[in-house]
Parts: sequence; structure tokens; C-alpha cells
Amino acid sequence: MHALLSMKQSHAVRTTRTQVLAAVAAWSDVVENWGRESRDDQWRVMRARVWAERARRAHQHRLTEAFAFAQKAREACAIASTMQPDDPVPWVVRLSLSPMDSPDPRERLPENRTLYSEEAMPPGPWGLLHEVQKRDPFNREAWHHALAAFTAYRADTGSFARWASEIAPPWAAARVLPLFVHMQIYRQLKEEGRDTRLYWEDEGVSYHTNRAAMTWFPAADIETRAPRDLNFLVQALHYGGYDTTVVAPVFEAIGRCVTPDPWEDIVRAPRHWSDEFLQARFMHLPELPHSPSHLVGRG
Repeated sequence: MHALLSMKQSHAVRTTRTQVLAAVAAWSDVVENWGRESRDDQWRVMRARVWAERARRAHQHRLTEAFAFAQKAREACAIASTMQPDDPVPWVVRLSLSPMDSPDPRERLPENRTLYSEEAMPPGPWGLLHEVQKRDPFNREAWHHALAAFTAYRADTGSFARWASEIAPPWAAARVLPLFVHMQIYRQLKEEGRDTRLYWEDEGVSYHTNRAAMTWFPAADIETRAPRDLNFLVQALHYGGYDTTVVAPVFEAIGRCVTPDPWEDIVRAPRHWSDEFLQARFMHLPELPHSPSHLVGRG
């Protein structure tokens, strides 16, 4: 773990690596054992990551330990950011805890109810996002945590995602954020029994699908494009009725790295999400294997 994090790497790669390692290490004592041997900067960051992962999992399961874990994570983040002031990861980790806070601004921590200069934006973790932006502009994980926070606060996620997409440079994953919000809307319409057959062909949805396909997809770093972003894009393209010449390259970029969402939100029976993906891909890339065994990973 230490050797992997000590390698020369971009902020984007390091952020992702610490996230994946923490997901594996969260319910073990590997980081605690590491700390008994050495307490260097890499350990401090991973300690923050692990406590935040424990807090988020506990919160998902409504366990009382969640907020104690979150406090330990914040304390670890404060130490890590002091020791490595240029590292965005401690700030990303603090931002990952923001969705755990209350929908009522009066009940939130001060860091999760700051105001933004534009009046249309709701109060939220703007200061934390700003700290990440200073160190790693448009860090993908940070912007997704901000979106998750506004979702948890029941704020206008559509306005936030549209604004983020508009200000983001072409290569930034924030250009894909509106498609995640559109899936939230689609899911809600589906749960309400509303007609969703033409949702992805709607002009408002197509605008963001076009923007992601024509600007983000060709400009994004191939090595750091997230599988979920590719899957959300290709799903919107396929159900939006786009031509194979546009859709096929995205399926090719996905390769075997399919993610359950958004496909499990499209099908009637979520357990059949891989069949839905394969059928969609077969329409645009019929020469590839048409079997679930060909697919790996969750993105």
C-alpha cells in the first residue's frame, strides 16, 4: 500500500487509489497495524480515508457509530492536510462526509452550510470544494461528493450539475454530472409509474448528452476516465437514439468495465442489468462477446 501511494502519480490517480484501497481496508486493521510501524504522510492520508469509509458505511446502515467515525475522519484529515498542505485528498475525504449532514442548514456543521457567490446556488460544502479546487481543479470525486451532498440536502441538484458542467473545461468529468442528475429524475419518474419511454430523447437531456459525447469524451484523459462516467454516457446515447458511429466508440472505451448503474435503473428487474448492457452493446458492437461472463468490475 505504501509503495503504491509513494509512486509518482497525478492527483487524479492518487485520489482514486486511496479511495479503492480504503474500501478494501475499512473493516480490517491493516492501516492500524501500519501506524504501529510507521506514521508517515501516506499513512496519515490512508487513516483519514479509512475512517471516512467506515463512517459512510455506518451511516448507510444507520449505525450509531457513524458520527463518531466521521469525527475521527475529520481529525485525521486535519492532521494530514497540515502535514501535506498541497495534497487534495484530505479535503476530498472531508467532502465525502458532507452528505451525512442534515438537510436543515441550521443543523449542519458550518463547513456544510457556506454560501456561494451566486444566489441561485444552495448553501453547502462550498469551502471544502474550493480547497480541493485549489489543489486539483475539477477533481472528479470531489464534485460527485458535492452532488451527493446537495442530493442529501434535498437541494436543486439540477442547477448545481448544469452550472458545474458549464464552468468545467472539456476534459473534466463534471461535464457528465447532469447525466447523473437525469438518472435521478428518471428513477423517480419510474418509481411514480410515469411514462419514461422517451425521457432520454427529450431536448433538455439531449443537450447534456451531446455535450458530454462531443466535448468530454474526446478530451478526457483515457487513463483516468471513470467507468461510471462512460457507462452513464453510453446509456444516455443508446436510449437517446444516437447513431452507432457516436455510440460504438464509447462502448469500445468501456471494454469489460461495465458498472451496474445506470443499467440496473433502466431494467424492470435490476438483477438483469448485465443483460440490458449486453443487448445495448450488441446493437452497436455485434462482434464482441455477448455473454455476462465477459464483463468484470464495478467501476
